[in-house]
Amino acid sequence: MQRILRLLLVLIGCVILQTSVFPHLRILDAVPEVALVASIAVAYRSGPETGAVFGFAVGLSVDLFVHTPAGLMALSCAVTAYIVGILQAGLVRSTPWAAPILAGVFGLFGGFLFVTVGVLVGRDELMNAHSIQMVLLSAAYDVLISPLVFPVARWAAAEPSTPGGMRRW
Repeated sequence: MQRILRLLLVLIGCVILQTSVFPHLRILDAVPEVALVASIAVAYRSGPETGAVFGFAVGLSVDLFVHTPAGLMALSCAVTAYIVGILQAGLVRSTPWAAPILAGVFGLFGGFLFVTVGVLVGRDELMNAHSIQMVLLSAAYDVLISPLVFPVARWAAAEPSTPGGMRRW
């Protein structure tokens, strides 16, 4: 229950940052996708199922406030987080560069997934050079925020310790 409350707190923080704060901190018209980065971080910490559920929930919450087809951000976050969760078992965890690399690579993946699915559902205005530029710039911005987002998501997704002090796996 404690873990769910921490994840809910992070979800609310992501939605506030994504919809209220970051739109005012644009760099070359791009904003970071904090919901996507948090989904990647949760999946990296807790695996594909938790990552996908968190990604869907945070993405759907952001979808309520933006002018894109409902569920598009939810789908992008959930699928990206699921893939990160599947791959996380084979990734090195001790490097300090893991968070920025994951945020950059999967920020690109999630952004292009968003654009691709958006075009498939009829948002033809997403099929242009500006969308590609925004995905690239947002992924670069994601790299910059990842050292701040990953520790918070890691804290939220951590399993509670058992009374004997041993972690449950």
